[in-house]
Amino acid sequence: MSELVEMEVHGITLDPTSQMPIVVLKSKEDETVILPIWIGAWEANSIAMKLQGVEPPRPMTYDLLKNIITEMGGNVERVVISDLRNHTYFAEIYINQGNNTLVIDSRPSDAINLALRFGAPIFTTPEVLEKSAIPQPQEDEEKKKLREWLENIKPEDFGIGGEKG
Repeated sequence: MSELVEMEVHGITLDPTSQMPIVVLKSKEDETVILPIWIGAWEANSIAMKLQGVEPPRPMTYDLLKNIITEMGGNVERVVISDLRNHTYFAEIYINQGNNTLVIDSRPSDAINLALRFGAPIFTTPEVLEKSAIPQPQEDEEKKKLREWLENIKPEDFGIGGEKG
């Protein structure tokens, strides 16, 4: 496998066409490298809550998973967005438990949620970035607008969850 590219969650936004949530990952080394992944509303809300520092009164699903992993002596070391096949992303969660490393198959949205809760880095492969790239030379106008929009969104554009207060 080639060298991994470290990514960070840039934010959550909505696809302007389908209104589906998108988690936007950006390379930590090169901010022009982006990886938009369409995810479910519930998963997007969980990511947004964590990014905004909202603490629920009782453990939500990802907090529960973190508690279980921690109580069993584990820690999420990293997550890797490992493949893109037939328009579906695949991820792996690397959990250290003593001298053991468990590699768990996951949806990217679940892996990202756990990475955020453990403070673990998020990686992808150059192959996934290549497969997900919107083609530049012959892209149609809609794809061009989407690419430009994804490249230029700012954290204040996200607006999921609204302002606290």
